[in-house]
Amino acid sequence: MIIDFLENASIYYPVHSLAAKAFEYLKNTDLSSLAPGNYAIDGDQLFAMVQIYETLDAENELMESHRKYIDIQYMVKGEELVGHSFLKGQEISKEYNEEKDFVLYSDRPSFYSKLEAGMFMVFFPGDLHMPCIEVEGREFIKKVVVKMKV
Repeated sequence: MIIDFLENASIYYPVHSLAAKAFEYLKNTDLSSLAPGNYAIDGDQLFAMVQIYETLDAENELMESHRKYIDIQYMVKGEELVGHSFLKGQEISKEYNEEKDFVLYSDRPSFYSKLEAGMFMVFFPGDLHMPCIEVEGREFIKKVVVKMKV
């Protein structure tokens, strides 16, 4: 997993063949004006999901992981906590959904990080994550998740 500010994204271009294209999309698109929904960048190899939602209490949430896509989660507006763990035999709560590319885990996160406007987090297939968690009370946020095919 990677946590950083978008202004430092070029450091991570070598991580994946589509990373430069993904980060350039985030840098050069007026994300604040995009409506919620999916936006193709490079077919099913690379696409963006614009999300607006209210943060949640961590108590009822579960960690997830993906197999087919790497997430780049970029915070446009607001802030949230994200729970993390590394995949190491956690108890599966919901088996892998191939169509939606996720597995859910019942174990609690090992640690949390704050994702603030202008920051991104990258989650690889072995990185369990629980996004959307309230920092100090519920808040509406806008986030863009760019999906890079593994």
